[in-house]
Amino acid sequence: MMKELPKISEAELEVMKVLWSRSPQTANEVIEALEVTMDWKPKTIRTLINRLVQKEAVSYHQDKGRMYAYYPLVSQDSYLHVETKSLLKRFYGAAFKPLLVNVLKEEKLSSEDINELKRILDEKNEENQRKDKS
Repeated sequence: MMKELPKISEAELEVMKVLWSRSPQTANEVIEALEVTMDWKPKTIRTLINRLVQKEAVSYHQDKGRMYAYYPLVSQDSYLHVETKSLLKRFYGAAFKPLLVNVLKEEKLSSEDINELKRILDEKNEENQRKDKS
């Protein structure tokens, strides 16, 4: 059985995004990446990294000298899957259709986006038809 994913705060998620984009990274590299987009002090970022280590969302190994290189233990796909299910449950009673309809009505979609959605829906439809036949 898979271990439950840790709860990750919005601030911690920013650190995870940096680590998902490239890993491993030292704390200083994470700080450099986040200082560009967030108005956070280095100490705050180090605290967030340490929290993620305590939550077992991030781990590290000792790099050259005394530097620690951090890497995510939670994949971006796993996190997205769990968060999507949580969102569905909280706002839509686990019903997917109302969420999808709401997003499709509100978002601007490129032709490429629309074609990809059509392809996914066609695959789902074929999958359902195969299940119905068996």
